[in-house]
Amino acid sequence: MVEATTYKRKNKQRDLNRLALSILIIVLCNYIGSFVFHRFDLTSEKRYTLSPESKEIAKNLTGVAFFKIYLAGKLPAGFVRLREETKEMLDEFRAYAGNKIQYEFIDPSANPDATEREAFYRQLYKQGLSPVNLEVKDNSGNSEQIIFPGAILSYMGKEMPFDILNQQANVDPQTSLNNSVEALEYDIDNALHKLSIKIAPRVAFIDGQGELDSLHTVGAMNALKEYYDVRRIIIDHRLNALQNCKAIIIAKPDSSFDEKDKYIIDQFIMNGGKVFWLINPLYTPIDSLHRNGITMGFPANLNLEDQLFKYGVRLNTNLVMDFQCSVIPINEAFPGDQPHWVRHPWYFTPLISTTSDNPIVKNLNLVEFNLASTIDTVGSRGIKKTILLATSKETKLINAPARVALAITRLQPDETQFHQSYQPVAVLLEGKFESLYKDRLSMRMDTSKVLNFKAEGVKTSMIVVSDGDVIANDARMSDGFAYPLGFDKYAEQQFGNKDFIVNCMNYLCGDSALLTIRTKQLELRLLDEKKIHLFKTQWQVINMAIPVALIIVLGMVLAWVRKKKYAA
Repeated sequence: MVEATTYKRKNKQRDLNRLALSILIIVLCNYIGSFVFHRFDLTSEKRYTLSPESKEIAKNLTGVAFFKIYLAGKLPAGFVRLREETKEMLDEFRAYAGNKIQYEFIDPSANPDATEREAFYRQLYKQGLSPVNLEVKDNSGNSEQIIFPGAILSYMGKEMPFDILNQQANVDPQTSLNNSVEALEYDIDNALHKLSIKIAPRVAFIDGQGELDSLHTVGAMNALKEYYDVRRIIIDHRLNALQNCKAIIIAKPDSSFDEKDKYIIDQFIMNGGKVFWLINPLYTPIDSLHRNGITMGFPANLNLEDQLFKYGVRLNTNLVMDFQCSVIPINEAFPGDQPHWVRHPWYFTPLISTTSDNPIVKNLNLVEFNLASTIDTVGSRGIKKTILLATSKETKLINAPARVALAITRLQPDETQFHQSYQPVAVLLEGKFESLYKDRLSMRMDTSKVLNFKAEGVKTSMIVVSDGDVIANDARMSDGFAYPLGFDKYAEQQFGNKDFIVNCMNYLCGDSALLTIRTKQLELRLLDEKKIHLFKTQWQVINMAIPVALIIVLGMVLAWVRKKKYAA
């Protein structure tokens, strides 16, 4: 009896010691944890791990950043997932920013009063959020529901709207939602970055050679003004014209550059300046097409061929036709009758999809080109060349002089002729460029001390696009109304031109660290619908029977063990 009491006392003392030791370990871990901060992400693609750039942005916030996210209420499963992923991403930012990140989820359809609800919708639209009209199934049948899958960020006394759902043409809804989740970190960073800019770098649109006017570039200028000090500059032989610019944009010139202006641009590049070239190597008057139903494309005499060739590219004098294209309205009414407009595929406006993982074009919506040409890369020592955009598999090229006629819309094209696949139309060049004027500089150009001639430049970059209309927004000349950049009034679709232009300038102007966040990939783990249908019963039986069988077997084993242990 005494031995049993002693044994129980020892066990009790041992248990108390273990409890005390456990409590001590827990207290020590919490104490150490108060000084050491680390978050563990066990997902294979590290979906909940912020990039170093995001952590830096979160830590450097100087005020409260308040997000209003309009994804509350009753939503389809895909949007519920997007809402939860948005919340988790903002919580990740809060882990590094603390209470400087605040957010609220709002249901824009919560107001039962239809008039006030419509007024709220209009207010959100004016603030810059894009509505999505969903068809929802309920007990009474199908009904429409308007949602605004976006957010408005308030920071430092300013507001910034941004879309959370990145809609993409020709992309299924599941992939579009997955791409939107991938882009969440970038979208939040980008909004914070834009509101944090204090001194904006200067970006200049070059004028003087018949470039696109301010009405047809207002969409691009407004988009770029969120990041940069945007100007329009005429070089006009002034050696210091580009002195304070970080980058310049040459958008669809239609007349020749003289050697002095080319020299100034060349030396701007040699000194580290960035250039965004949007050049049409063919002159194709569109007025003739509208008036006569036919036009011709002839080589444009821009005097830029030797300069671009020196830097590493050649613009070809041809026109691209692509089966993946936009539409054009054709009046099919008889003469004298009321117009009857029918939309037909217009193979001269290719819609370029992106397959590259380069951050400039990753997850980008289709980019609309118009009367584009192709680009060849040529040998240029030390220059890295990256194809950003290329045509589809079904492409046809027409060499100059190229005939463009509306009559093609009434004919069934020969598909076998569309075999010149994946033709480059946008190229990124990076490295130390050699001057066009090396060993052939005339004395007349080098009479000023404003520019110290450099035969070889510092490391820089440029982007060459073989179509100036990529940066052009459509406009009504009668009243000066400008459509959004990338909006096709005939197709009634919004394409990714604006995002492409902004991404290109962000990359050129040194915001590439922010763009690298866009390379983050989340694996889309979708169920195979065919297998679900074929093996539905089998998996139902497995999921129901096996757990029950395991529990029964485990119970029998435990009963046998207890019986054997206490049988004596």
